Order: sequence, then structure tokens, then C-alpha cells
Amino acid sequence: MAILGIDEVGRGPLAGPLVVGAVILPVDADGSRPEWVEELRDSKKLSVKKREALSEVILKEATACGLGWVAASEIDEVGISQALVLATSRAVKSVQGLHAAFSQIVIDGKVNFLRETKLSDFVSTMPKADDLVKEVSAASIIAKVARDHYMYDLDTKYPGYGFSSHVGYGTTKHIAAIRELGVTPEHRKSFEPIKSMVGFKRGDKSVGAVKNTTLVGGRGEEAVCGHLVSYGHKILERNFKTKFCEIDIVSLCDGKLYFTEVKTRKNSDFGGGFGAIDKKKLERMKFASEVFLKARPSYQKYNPLLAAAAVDGEFRVLDWLVIR
Repeated sequence: MAILGIDEVGRGPLAGPLVVGAVILPVDADGSRPEWVEELRDSKKLSVKKREALSEVILKEATACGLGWVAASEIDEVGISQALVLATSRAVKSVQGLHAAFSQIVIDGKVNFLRETKLSDFVSTMPKADDLVKEVSAASIIAKVARDHYMYDLDTKYPGYGFSSHVGYGTTKHIAAIRELGVTPEHRKSFEPIKSMVGFKRGDKSVGAVKNTTLVGGRGEEAVCGHLVSYGHKILERNFKTKFCEIDIVSLCDGKLYFTEVKTRKNSDFGGGFGAIDKKKLERMKFASEVFLKARPSYQKYNPLLAAAAVDGEFRVLDWLVIR
């Protein structure tokens, strides 16, 4: 009986995304498991070095892995409770996209975030499952490592906030940096004390809001980021922009540097989606990759490739492919 384990990371920070991990672990016909499975436990009980090592093994050898990402701007829009539902749904859909079978879902905690879906009857909730159920332990590990890496990268993008040390949590130094430097797009404006600082009110379009088109694109990009991370990519940058060009996602995997264009559509007809990446668009993507490499010379040693991802109206990644 295959179990899909689910756990979240990033519910409480003042900045950064919420990430939910979903993992199915291998089980032989006789019920035996690989030796490394016995090393899995709650990610918070592991050293950084051990978490990193286990995450790499899980992503490589698990039957299936998925990550569901919800950006800070989305959390502000829908609230943390609905964000947990969204992230869980996205993580599960990522696993389902791999066509891996499971007969039971175990979610860490007391809340069934899939209660309004067709999968609700298959769900068991369990406090401390991240330390008791190996599949949930694995989910907590890959989610923790993926989110931590995302926050480490923010140190370069937003220097002075100390994101690599507190990964977005409300430490004294983090709050002091916010008061001194201001609020970034990665901060959750609906969380105190930021909420009081900026006068945030949900639904107030004058504070921390984004246009619907931007929000849809952002959700699509979050879905693709989770998809790529589940396949071993390290996300280097989101929405790299200059005055002359932009690229949606820059990631690194197996010595190759990928520049991904994300196409999000309301339906599942992607003929026009990938079809929109014509010769002219390819040249713009190539130019953007060259600009990125000039701005980030430390990455010039990697082989650059252009890629495209197709995301449907429910923010499921339908395809990702290298186009040049």
C-alpha cells in the first residue's frame, strides 16, 4: 500500500513562500525499503548537512516527489489557511502528473487540506507524522531544503535583510532590517508587524496588490519552480529583468543552466502556448540569457539552454522542454 506523505514548511515566516512537499517512497514486494529510508525523520531534527544529503537522495530515488509553492503575494491575497490548501493541492497535482500510484495520503498535523477534493476520503491527518511516517518525513525534508535554498538566494537579491540566516522568520534582526530598509516583494504584508507598518487591508488594491495577469503568471511560475526543484534544479533567479529583456526562471541542474519561459493558459490547449515561442521570441530569450551571463559571470562556466514550460488554468505543469 503506497503512502503519499505531505508536510508544509514556511507557515509562520514574515517573508518568502509557503512550500508543501509530497513524497511516495519505494517499497519492495516483500515490504522492504532502501536503507536510507530509516534515516528519515522530522527535518527540524536533522542538521543542515544531513538534510541536504537526504533531500538529494529522496529527489533521486523516491518513487515520486512533488512541491507546491505559494508566493508571499498569494498569501496576502487569500490568507494563510487558503494558502495551505493551495500549496497542498499543487504538491499533490505535481505527483499525480508523474502517474505514480498511491492508496493513502498522510498529512502532518490535524487539518485535512484536501477535504474539498475527491481525494479527501483517502486522507489521514496525524500530529507529529513528520517524525512517525517516513513518507511525511521525506516530504518535510525536501520542502525545507527547497525553501531554504530559495531564501538563501534572496540574500543576493535583497542584501541587508539576512535572509540566509533567518530564512524569513521574524527575528529581532529581521524586523530591525525591515524598519530600516523597508518591505520587499517577498515580505508578507498581511503578517504582523509588517501589516501595521504598511497599513495592509486584504482587498485594498493600493497596498501590496498585483494585477490579475501578474498574479496568474506568478502562480504559473511558482508551479514550474516546484516542478523543476522536484527534478533536482536549483532556482537561481525569478523574473530576471533589465531595461531591454527579461526571463521567467533561471535554474541550474547537472552542470547546465536553464532559462525557462513560462506559458500559463486558462485551458489545456497549449498549441498556441508553445507556438507563441517563435524565432523572434527565441532570439529574445537568447539575448536575455546572454545579458544574464554578463551580469552573473560566475555562471558562465555552465552550459546555457533555453526551455519552455506549459501550465494550465489550475496551475498544473503539463510540460517542460528544452527548446534550444
